Amino acid sequence: MRALVTGVGGQDGFYLADRLLAEGVEVHGIVREGAAPPGVQAHRLDLAVDDPAPLLARLRPELVVNLAAISSVWRSWQQPELTAAVNGLAVARLLAATRELAEGGSPVRFVQASSAEIFGAAAEAPQTERTRLEPTSPYGASKAYAHHLVGAYRGAGLSASALILYNHESVRRPASFVSRKITSAAARIARGSRERLELGNLDARRDWGWAPDVADALLRAARAVEPDDYIVATGVTHSVREFAETAFAHVGLDWRDHVDVSEALIRPGDAPEQVGDASRAREVLGWRPTMDFAGIVAAMVDADLAALD
Repeated sequence: MRALVTGVGGQDGFYLADRLLAEGVEVHGIVREGAAPPGVQAHRLDLAVDDPAPLLARLRPELVVNLAAISSVWRSWQQPELTAAVNGLAVARLLAATRELAEGGSPVRFVQASSAEIFGAAAEAPQTERTRLEPTSPYGASKAYAHHLVGAYRGAGLSASALILYNHESVRRPASFVSRKITSAAARIARGSRERLELGNLDARRDWGWAPDVADALLRAARAVEPDDYIVATGVTHSVREFAETAFAHVGLDWRDHVDVSEALIRPGDAPEQVGDASRAREVLGWRPTMDFAGIVAAMVDADLAALD
């Protein structure tokens, strides 16, 4: 089997590629910059402007997984046009190229990494696959467009699925995300740094999962009998305040002694709570989360401590 994974250099791409390679799959990855995981055959494309159709036509993969994205809500407000290009228009081109393969007789499946941000400040909790899409940021809007596109192509006969992913973390989470910002600061302060950690909205509640579990869900969706949409979430929320409290407690510190709140870091349109109902993923795909919130935070703090040693 041959798979093509966009955004393969990111957190989710690393874990998905690792799973595929372990199963003997020939993995190709699209990267704009940086390196692909070991064992992945890298192809450099800028999906904001480059057409992936020639690459797909040459490789003829049986699986296409789109993980490439401008993944920061904050950055989407600073660069809305780039966000629309990468998160929206690039998906349109990928789907069109995948459909062309399928119509040419090549068996191919497409899996899109959608996002809980498509729901925005949802009127119901937990959210399900039927919850109304009401994005409140350029990031959410671009992901909603791509999510609808997947449904449209599936309705036209393409084997296309979308996984609505809630917040998920790992030791590979970039430092620009609030989760890693907290754990790395806790590690440095535990090692003697006198810095202060600045955070925004401490009351925002998110459904935090484990990135390797997301890779597992992506793989299960790719191999499901019928393509469909699935929420991938734990069904449990924790606040940013709880994240900080747990991280600092893991190194024996009281977070209140080291954290300041900055109004400048509060994002416009930030949903107060996001929590997903993954019942369909559990029932149809047999998917289950394997790591709880405390374990996720502890693993990240431990990795940051080890990096300082």
